[in-house]
Amino acid sequence: MPTSDTETPLTSTRDALRTPLRGSTVGIMQPYFFPYIGYFQLIAAVDLFIVHDRVKYTKKGWINRNRFLQDGRDALMSLPLKAGSDALDIVERELAPDFRRDKLLNRIGEAYRKAPHFDSVFALVRRVLMFDDSNLFRFLWHSIEQTCRHLGIATPMVPASALYADPALAGADRVIALCRAAGATRYVNPIGGVELYGGAAFRAQGIDLRFLRAKPFEYPQLGAPFVPWLSIVDVMMFNPVAEVRERVASAYELRAAA
Repeated sequence: MPTSDTETPLTSTRDALRTPLRGSTVGIMQPYFFPYIGYFQLIAAVDLFIVHDRVKYTKKGWINRNRFLQDGRDALMSLPLKAGSDALDIVERELAPDFRRDKLLNRIGEAYRKAPHFDSVFALVRRVLMFDDSNLFRFLWHSIEQTCRHLGIATPMVPASALYADPALAGADRVIALCRAAGATRYVNPIGGVELYGGAAFRAQGIDLRFLRAKPFEYPQLGAPFVPWLSIVDVMMFNPVAEVRERVASAYELRAAA
């Protein structure tokens, strides 16, 4: 178990930094709590997945919360955080001391207890929620690792701070710096980044910018009208793991940047 509040997870990091990365494809994201399927498609589509740890935690985002199915509707479920300054980075934030892990686990369990693949997926959810670490980054890192293992995704992960340490960089400059540090020649970003990043700045650095769009995936949800784009937990609860793995591996489009 890590020994300090800001120590970075090292299990995947050592393997990732030992691997030759020149000419690789990378993806870069903040850590999220059981994110939607597109997040894992991004991880599966790249040679190295870089996880932001030294960026500011943002409220009302998806870092410590996500949408799950409850009584036929989407319901927001969150990891409560210890009060802290808005200036703190993700790796400096902590789960609330009074966080009832069992209570959130039971809520998810009750919501999905009739799902066809409940047993195996609920075991994963239990491993994640009961992980004995209060540091937000390490907790989320562990959850991503465990979910990738369940889905058979072998892409190595590395914290962004292991590749560069210039806090002044932001936006496209930060992304390009990380790509160059990793020796990447292609960067894949979720489709929402079309409005944020232009291809010219990346091409000038010898980096091919692509955008990943997850294909819609509709499936039965206990007889209720389908609610799309929920947490990956919802996808896994209602679909055989082999089918989920197949969709993670191929049910997306890569679009070239303008």
